[in-house]
Amino acid sequence: MSNVTYLTQEGYDKLVAELDDLKSRGRSEAAKAIAEAREKGDLSENAEYDAAKEAQGLLELKINQLEQVMATARVLDTSQLDNSEVRVLSKVTILNKKMKREFTYQLVAESEANLKEMKISVGSPIGEGLLGKKVGEVAEIKTPGGIMEFEVLEINI
Repeated sequence: MSNVTYLTQEGYDKLVAELDDLKSRGRSEAAKAIAEAREKGDLSENAEYDAAKEAQGLLELKINQLEQVMATARVLDTSQLDNSEVRVLSKVTILNKKMKREFTYQLVAESEANLKEMKISVGSPIGEGLLGKKVGEVAEIKTPGGIMEFEVLEINI
């Protein structure tokens, strides 16, 4: 897969809001925690100071990761997508051939994946296995539990 991250407008807006929050409130809270720890005396033996600095480092790492995602993000317009095969943002109804149960998932970027909302990452084993499949085709997907077969029943946007 390429380095481009395809997002829905909703997913893009969530990332923008999270990044803004981390840069403003997150950085402010980290600076405050460091200042409070610094006031407690000798920095060489100050566990609170070390923890605050480590938290600040993790915050900056998260900000950097989000900025990298945003730099390669492309918002997809669902009205321009075709549903002849499974693609990013497709809502695909599949039949688990072994369990004889139907599931409907939307394939999204990793940052938008949420199993409770039936959104799975295109980078997940099931997501990768379904990409490019057409209605009626069977995807054989290697999972930790063995090979699973999913028949594509319907593709929507």
